[in-house]
Amino acid sequence: MRTFVAGHEALTTDDFVELALGTPVELWLGVEGETDEERAAREDAARDILADNPHLPDDVSRIAAEAIEVYAPELFNIVPLARPAGPRSVRKGAAA
Repeated sequence: MRTFVAGHEALTTDDFVELALGTPVELWLGVEGETDEERAAREDAARDILADNPHLPDDVSRIAAEAIEVYAPELFNIVPLARPAGPRSVRKGAAA
């Protein structure tokens, strides 16, 4: 089975993520052994991309959540935590 994103074939998971994001994953995560100058340049580029597309983090979060829902729905099976019992707040002016 072949997977295409925006007309480009995704051969690996990294290809798919890069095509979905429109940027290489390394731009956001960095690479092992990068110099301080390389990191600064990468972060500058990331800031420029975010300035041009301020909705990118929301879009990425939505895409990630949709992918998890399809491919690993068990990750959404959560149990709500019980809230600790504490003093109840009383509204100002309410009779006790």
